Amino acid sequence: MTVHFIGAGPGDPELITVKGQRLIRECPLVLYAGSLVPREVVLAANPDAEIVNTADLNLDQIIARIRAAHEQGLDVARVHTGDPALYGAIGEQIRELEKLGIPYEVVPGVTAAFAGAAMLRRELTLPGISQTVILTRHAGKTPMPDGESLPELARHRATMAIYLSVDKLRGIVAELIPSYGADCPAAVLHRVSWPDQDGVVGTLADIADQVEAKGFTRTALILVGRVVQPEGFPASYLYSAEHAEAYRRTVI
Repeated sequence: MTVHFIGAGPGDPELITVKGQRLIRECPLVLYAGSLVPREVVLAANPDAEIVNTADLNLDQIIARIRAAHEQGLDVARVHTGDPALYGAIGEQIRELEKLGIPYEVVPGVTAAFAGAAMLRRELTLPGISQTVILTRHAGKTPMPDGESLPELARHRATMAIYLSVDKLRGIVAELIPSYGADCPAAVLHRVSWPDQDGVVGTLADIADQVEAKGFTRTALILVGRVVQPEGFPASYLYSAEHAEAYRRTVI
């Protein structure tokens, strides 16, 4: 048997990969993080499959479920929100599976930063503005390692996507303004790709006021950088006549 860690995407049930959807249909045991993964994602499972919402289970209980399935030779679909490699808490599960000799694979998914860019109809990397995207979070119950504090990361002035931190937005703004400037565009996107998705776009100077007026306190992504509201940038080399000519020569 195999445990398949599947990224279900940020909310829209159609943003799961074809492979992830197929595995959910095929696996006789489906364990899903019900606090964040839409029920519609796992309703595609076989009618005979056992579907378990793990929102109230601890790590030991989840591993016990997987171990029992392994002993019966049953494949397991372990469904996480977004992409399981990013704040997916799969590392500790994988560690336990390796101790037990249980095989596993990871199936990637769409993370909120990319769904957020789609919601805004923006590109996160633009010529002359930003060619780097930093995916991070604010320190909370999980502390940040040395060198990864927001002020240190902000010195790059790259496009920044900040997860799991909207409740600390005013403090985040204060840490970012010295590097980005108060006029730097910012967006806070609530429940990206869900039917009730919402968001606000402003600057670091006014984004906190807008968010408080909306009442966003969790399940929101913070995007910061000039790409959020670009004022002008050169065309990508990809679309230059020179590039197209070189490409045609390579193909021929």
